[in-house]
Amino acid sequence: MRPHWLKTLAGFSLAAWVALPLRSAAQEPSPSLKEADADYRAGVAALSHNDLQTARADFEKVVRLAPSAEQGHSALGAVLVRLGENSAGITELEKALAIKAGDTIAQQNLAIAFEQAGQPARAISWFARLEAASRAAQKPLPAEVLAAYARSLAATHQDEMAIAKMKQAVAEAPRNAELWDELGSLYGQRQDWSGAQHAFNSALQIDPGLAVAHFHLGMTLDAQQQAGGIDELRKACDLAPGNADFLLALGQALAAQDKDAEAIPVLERAVKLNSSHVAASYQLGLALQRANRVNDAIPLFEKAAVADPANAEILTNLGMALCQAQRAKDAVPVLQHAVTLAPENPTTHEDLAAAYIQLSQFNDAVGQLRAALQLSPGVPQLHYNLGLAFKMEDDAADAIPEFEAAEKLDPSASEPPYALGLLYLQDGRYADAERELSTSLKLQPANGDGWATLGSVENHLGKLPEAASALEEAIRQRPDQPDPHLTLAAVLVKQNQPAQAAEQRKTAAELMRTNMNRQRAEVASNSGNDMLKKGSISDAIVDFRDALSYDPDYVEAHIGLANALQRQGRIGEAAAERQKAEALEKQSQQPVRP
Repeated sequence: MRPHWLKTLAGFSLAAWVALPLRSAAQEPSPSLKEADADYRAGVAALSHNDLQTARADFEKVVRLAPSAEQGHSALGAVLVRLGENSAGITELEKALAIKAGDTIAQQNLAIAFEQAGQPARAISWFARLEAASRAAQKPLPAEVLAAYARSLAATHQDEMAIAKMKQAVAEAPRNAELWDELGSLYGQRQDWSGAQHAFNSALQIDPGLAVAHFHLGMTLDAQQQAGGIDELRKACDLAPGNADFLLALGQALAAQDKDAEAIPVLERAVKLNSSHVAASYQLGLALQRANRVNDAIPLFEKAAVADPANAEILTNLGMALCQAQRAKDAVPVLQHAVTLAPENPTTHEDLAAAYIQLSQFNDAVGQLRAALQLSPGVPQLHYNLGLAFKMEDDAADAIPEFEAAEKLDPSASEPPYALGLLYLQDGRYADAERELSTSLKLQPANGDGWATLGSVENHLGKLPEAASALEEAIRQRPDQPDPHLTLAAVLVKQNQPAQAAEQRKTAAELMRTNMNRQRAEVASNSGNDMLKKGSISDAIVDFRDALSYDPDYVEAHIGLANALQRQGRIGEAAAERQKAEALEKQSQQPVRP
């Protein structure tokens, strides 16, 4: 985003600079020299109007007609560099200096050309010569030359000298906002945030519309986690709405503050502006993944992986997104490649284990989790995951020590003690099971199944009041489950409360009947949807009516029947079924579906 500085030769008459070897001083210029002089004047005029292509054509004629004229090579070289053709420009400038070594303008342009061509060491040698000459003449170098000198020094990690030269540039042109911005960037590279902020603010005082300065100030504030960083990035994006890099930075800053809902549209704009911008695509994928839009994230991760196939981080996120989308079979080779690229990263092993677990390849999962634990033995989640893998293999003996390790490493996590409670229960270790389940439920009380299990364990231990209390909490959290009612009935019998026990058994029987009817309605409704897909409308209607005979309140059956009736042209009946579905969904406080 920096300005392109360029010096051009400010001569008026080329003929005055050309030495013709085969004529005396009194001789008139040759016709070719006169033509070259005219072309040179035309080139200078075109350059004054910033018509670079015309200037180039004119100066090319000059060097062809008068190849020994230093001024033509110098001017052509300057124009070529300005057009971005650094190699060709350097060649012409070197020709000019071979003819006239003391041409200061050509030296300046050559130094700048080397800097722009990514050859800072060669640029520095020329800048040093120019600086020595300027000191001898007691005349400072132009600001643009000092700025290029500073950039070359920075490129060779001579940060202190780079800042000193950029300060000199700013001193020569104190009202140049872009130079202040460059000075701030040099401070920022050294994490001298105070100096950077001062320079960026100085740039914006001179030119409040300088988008890049707002961008750099925003990045500086964000790096220090200071307020106002996002506001500055927004200003940069408003001033330069077509800059994908600015949008990417804003999106990342929003995401870092857990504002993915705001970050996603910003990153989408960046990708729309530049579909080949891999970083923007990848960051958008991460935001979508965090927002549980994994199917939208996967193509973006795939695109990033194609562009950077050796990036283990990208592959790991792609693999996890595939697992989240229940595509573990596709995820495994991706994650295996990630493990090969980054074998020292425990996360890649952990994610590959998750894919193996999804495929029921528990032995493979155990191997990956053990590899992860060798790298990070103190991570509780890894011990917990390894315990789960063992548990899924019905290997309680190996699972229990892993859950115990996870609980010890992170006493605030509710999952390890809950898993231990279930395993202890399976082994008949009721006292241990009660202890672990109680610990888990204190940490995470919103667990209806956990309260039901604790109530059952306390019933086995003869702790009847405690069991009744736990079961009542389970019923409060899961009123549709019959099992807690049945267990509570057993507890009430032991407490010599037969009437209350009978009431609980009655409630359980009603729930079992309701659940069975709901299951029948679901099966019939699924059959109706299949018939609809096949175009068997009449059969679909029969299935949906069967579903409603089992459970008149089954919303899916009303919606399916409405769709089937609509396809038969029975618009009124379809509308009536939709109204029933809407009323039922409203009663259950669920959103109405289209």
